[in-house]
Amino acid sequence: MKTLAKRLREARKKSGYNQIDAAKKLGISNGTLSGYERNYRDPDTDTLKRMADLYDVSVDWLLGKSDPNSERETIIHKIATEFPEADLMFKDMESLSIEQLQEVYEFIKFKKGQKEWCDWECVLFVKKI
Repeated sequence: MKTLAKRLREARKKSGYNQIDAAKKLGISNGTLSGYERNYRDPDTDTLKRMADLYDVSVDWLLGKSDPNSERETIIHKIATEFPEADLMFKDMESLSIEQLQEVYEFIKFKKGQKEWCDWECVLFVKKI
């Protein structure tokens, strides 16, 4: 089984969808989704993006270009090394998606660029996510 087909099926199952429900949410037929997951056909770019969003994974991961754990670790490492004074609770961030972790990084980077840097603002942002 090719990477895309395998990862589409894996992501769908981890997200708790059966093929029928996922197909409805994606606006495609069950047969089309089945074809993607069995490597009989490839989704177009828009469908691939909708699938990544629905399954809360990156398009790169679906295509076999990245490993979610290494991407997650890369972002956490970036935060810890670039902003060591930001006293974040990394345990609280374990449940965040890669996109949410990237938002945390961008937020810290933005706040660091401002003159009024406060640790509590960063912690509040993480807690809201």
